[in-house]
Amino acid sequence: MIQCKNVMKKYGDKQALNDFSLELEKGRIIGLLGSNGSGKTTLIKILAGLLTTEAGIVKIVEKAIGVETKRIVSYLPERPCFSSSFRIRDIINSYESFYEDFDRKVAHQMLQSLQIDEKSKISSLSKGNREKVQLVMVMSRRAKVYLLDEPMGGVDPAARDFILKTILNNYNEEACVLISTHLISDVEKILDEVIFIKNGELVLHKSVDEIRETEKKSVDTLFREVFAC
Repeated sequence: MIQCKNVMKKYGDKQALNDFSLELEKGRIIGLLGSNGSGKTTLIKILAGLLTTEAGIVKIVEKAIGVETKRIVSYLPERPCFSSSFRIRDIINSYESFYEDFDRKVAHQMLQSLQIDEKSKISSLSKGNREKVQLVMVMSRRAKVYLLDEPMGGVDPAARDFILKTILNNYNEEACVLISTHLISDVEKILDEVIFIKNGELVLHKSVDEIRETEKKSVDTLFREVFAC
C-alpha cells in the first residue's frame, strides 16, 4: 500500500529523513512514533504530497506521489485547517464537491452522534469539537490511505476516546491508517503495528502482538526504553 525506499529529506543542514525505507500493507492501523523533530510530520507530508524529497522512491498503491495518489489519500494535518468563519455545512459541501469518495451520509451520522449542529460556525465550537469536526471530514472519505498527524493533540480524555472509536469504526478495512502521536498509551489499544522513527531513521517496525509476545512489555514501555537512550 505504501512504499518508501532510501528516502532523503533535508531542511537546510538538518537531515529530516535519512535513507528511510518502509513498506506498509492494507488493512492495518499503524502508529508512527517518535520524539519531537524525529521526522514523523515530514514523512506524513511527503506521503500527502505536500513535500518533495531529495532522493529515494515514494509510492502509494504502486503510484508515484502526485495527483493520482492525492485522490486516494485522506490527510489530517497537525493543526486545524478550517477557517473560523466557515459553517460546518459549508465544509461538508466543499468536501463533497472536492472528493469523489466523500460520504455525506457518514459525515451527517457522526456529527449527529456528537450533537454538533451543522449550521454552527467553527468559531463557536470548543477546541475538542473543532478537532472532532476535522476528523469527521477526514474519516468520511472512502480512501485507500489515511494519514493522521497528531489527531488527539490537546483534547481531553473523553474526546480522545471518541477520536479512537471514530478511527476504528469508520476506516475502510481495505485501507491503511497511519497515525502520528505522542499519546502512545491512549492509542496503543487500536494499533496493529508500530513504527519507531528517530533522527529521521527507522528504528523499529513491528506488529503490536509481536512486541507483547517477544518483549513482554507494552508499546509505551518499549518506546520509553528506546527513546531514553
